Amino acid sequence: MTALTPPATAAHAAPPARTARLWRGRPEDAPWVRPAFLGLLAVTTALYLWNLSASGYANSFYSAAVQAGGESWKAFFFGSLDAANAITVDKPPAALWPMALSVRLFGLGSWQILLPEVLMGVGTVAVLYAAVRRRFGAGAGLIAGTVLALTPVAALMFRFNNPDALLALLMTVAVYGVLRALERAEGAVKWLVLAGVAFGFAFLTKTLQAFLILPPLALVYAVCAPARPLRRLGQLGLAGLALIVSGGWWVALVELWPAASRPYIGGSQNNSFLELTFGYNGLGRINGNEVGSVGGGGRGGGQGGGWGETGVLRMFNDSVGGQISWLLPAALLLLLAGLVVTRRAPRADTARAAFLVWGGALLMTMGVFSFMAGIFHEYYTVALAPYLAALIGMGAAVLWEERTRFAASAGLAAAVGVTAWWGWTLLGRTPDHLPWLRWTVLVAGAVAALGLLVAGRVDRRLGLAAAGLGLAAGLAGPFAYTLETLSTGHQGSIVTAGPSGAGFGGRGPGGSGPRMDGGDGGRNGGTQPPNGFPGGGQAPGGQPQGGQMQPPGGQSQGGQPQGGQMQPPGGQSQGGQSQPSTGRTGQAPTGQMPGGFGERGGMGGGGGMGGLLNGASVGAEAKAKLLQDADAYTWAAAAVGAQNAASYQLATEKPVMAIGGFNGSDPSPTLAQFQRYVAEGKIHYFIGSGGGGTEGGMGGTGGPGGGAGSSSEISAWLQENFTAVTVGSATFYDLTSEK
Repeated sequence: MTALTPPATAAHAAPPARTARLWRGRPEDAPWVRPAFLGLLAVTTALYLWNLSASGYANSFYSAAVQAGGESWKAFFFGSLDAANAITVDKPPAALWPMALSVRLFGLGSWQILLPEVLMGVGTVAVLYAAVRRRFGAGAGLIAGTVLALTPVAALMFRFNNPDALLALLMTVAVYGVLRALERAEGAVKWLVLAGVAFGFAFLTKTLQAFLILPPLALVYAVCAPARPLRRLGQLGLAGLALIVSGGWWVALVELWPAASRPYIGGSQNNSFLELTFGYNGLGRINGNEVGSVGGGGRGGGQGGGWGETGVLRMFNDSVGGQISWLLPAALLLLLAGLVVTRRAPRADTARAAFLVWGGALLMTMGVFSFMAGIFHEYYTVALAPYLAALIGMGAAVLWEERTRFAASAGLAAAVGVTAWWGWTLLGRTPDHLPWLRWTVLVAGAVAALGLLVAGRVDRRLGLAAAGLGLAAGLAGPFAYTLETLSTGHQGSIVTAGPSGAGFGGRGPGGSGPRMDGGDGGRNGGTQPPNGFPGGGQAPGGQPQGGQMQPPGGQSQGGQPQGGQMQPPGGQSQGGQSQPSTGRTGQAPTGQMPGGFGERGGMGGGGGMGGLLNGASVGAEAKAKLLQDADAYTWAAAAVGAQNAASYQLATEKPVMAIGGFNGSDPSPTLAQFQRYVAEGKIHYFIGSGGGGTEGGMGGTGGPGGGAGSSSEISAWLQENFTAVTVGSATFYDLTSEK
């Protein structure tokens, strides 16, 4: 069984020159191996770079923090939303660092922010290929890399500025390190330390989600490593130490840093990163008891909740299925097949260990995502993509080597057949998108499955043809969704891959529950009714602001224009979405163009729920007013909610304070602190979001249902003491001139 035999080595051969090795690969490789691998990386890079700037600043929440980190090293370190360091994002800052360095080097622009994400995607494909090919051959590695690159949610998130791209890369590196450590006792420690460092920085990327796959990986190593039991435990201890050091240094510095001289920890209620980690970003995601969360969690047992239905079929439902599940049934079948084929192997067999590692990572992550009652969004499932892709490549290679046996050929045929049927089902959920493809996939898959079952056992060429047809049929659906994803810009806090209707971003008002998100979850000081919006106000006519269909150029309550109006300097508007300049000194777009509720960008623009999920349009007059004497102030302006503040900050590249963090519910700053900032002349303007039920378009009252909170107290104080002035379509309060 070639696939289950360790790769040959050329111990006595002279090492080739580096350049020759780059293009030729290993001496024992077939001539096609390295060119195929480089071709995979080149095609992946080209696909992910195509139309990259269509997303503008993507999630302006994170883009504002990137802009701040590009200006201030203190903001860079803490992950502050503005260069004056008022408050941080609701995650640790590791995912922001590559983007902020890019902006610091090349200036602010869409490409400067999103190119690092593309490189992370290409890097993940490369690491996955390397991990799979070492034990199962180059063909398996190429299949795995191709599956990952063409997974719709991967194509989405490796071109988007949420933390998930870096998390996926680091998790793949961690698995690679564990697999290398499992190969032999000598040298295992350095690979386990690499895995520990990857886990540590993954924690600094998205906190406890980084540890989902830690238990299965540690268990597999403890049982299957080729060393004595005590030595295995000692090696795992060293890996754990590496994890603690690489992930804990930043946490220790933040916790020891005097709170008065650092930004407020966004997303926490007590200015504590540990509270944020173990509460809102930790156990709250599992049990739904998230202090400060909007919408409420889903209930177990398959019942619907604020974040969608939970249960074993969650990864296959109408909302999530088109994002990740195209080859998920086949991956589960091939995992089972791989474990059956290797069932009699020795304890330290690396092929079986690989199935246990990748399979354990997939099952653990999928299980948590399926049953978590707290905040859940479709794009989280990019975490599954590397594990799923690895199992496809490994399982296909193992069964191909055993194809002369009926059970193996039947396993391959079953995997191809179920993939074709599931692709046919998923394509049926978007019947207006390439309607011919649905039946093509089903017929081609059925022919390929029959060919593998019959011809593949007796004729290698016919078997290869059937296998190729089956792979093409299985990838046709996700490839079509990926192309649609690449051709369209994605903006806001909630995005989905594929055509309209493939996920929440395309569902429109009839979706199953609210999807309200900051960095990746909405907060409003407690539970909020599904039809509410920040501050508890409603749009005219009693309709929730976030649930309205808004035409391009429409107006939200309070006079804020909806997406589709403004064109940035040096950029062009396409389909109602801002295109920022991508030059060395790239200019910010004049506003993030969110589009209507049923579009990918989220729910409208301006204030209200649009202000929660995306930013407001920034007119030329408002921009000019903010830039006037801006350097004389610590903050050019302040606004309730991070998305509104982010829009003005990105338009002017000047610090704008986000009162209350993401949606105005964090208790920072307090009224007394804000009054002191105003008295000291540190804030020039306050910008009304136009989203709440207060006068003058103040927006965002903080707390559930418009209850008392810092932002509502600040809003009330401002209305009593300062005069509102309309600037273009925005409401400004000059804080240097009282009534």
